[in-house]
Amino acid sequence: MPTPIAEFLFWTAAAVIVVAQALILRSTRRGMKIGPPGSGSALEWAFAIVPAICLAGLLVWTWYAMHSGTFTFDAKTPAAGVSA
Repeated sequence: MPTPIAEFLFWTAAAVIVVAQALILRSTRRGMKIGPPGSGSALEWAFAIVPAICLAGLLVWTWYAMHSGTFTFDAKTPAAGVSA
């Protein structure tokens, strides 16, 4: 079970990431509209969307790791993949 400070930091970081990615996507879309004809390529749009998708996956994985009982780090439990 995560501590309240960990929850606060997670949600603060998630909010900052969402706002930043929304502004990056908005800027990319605006630049593709304003730029010279033919300047907006699918590759340029992909370079803006792929990091957003990766960050969303990272947030989901982090949330799972925070709330899963399998990721406990105490002196009694050996590290993953390390045999005693």
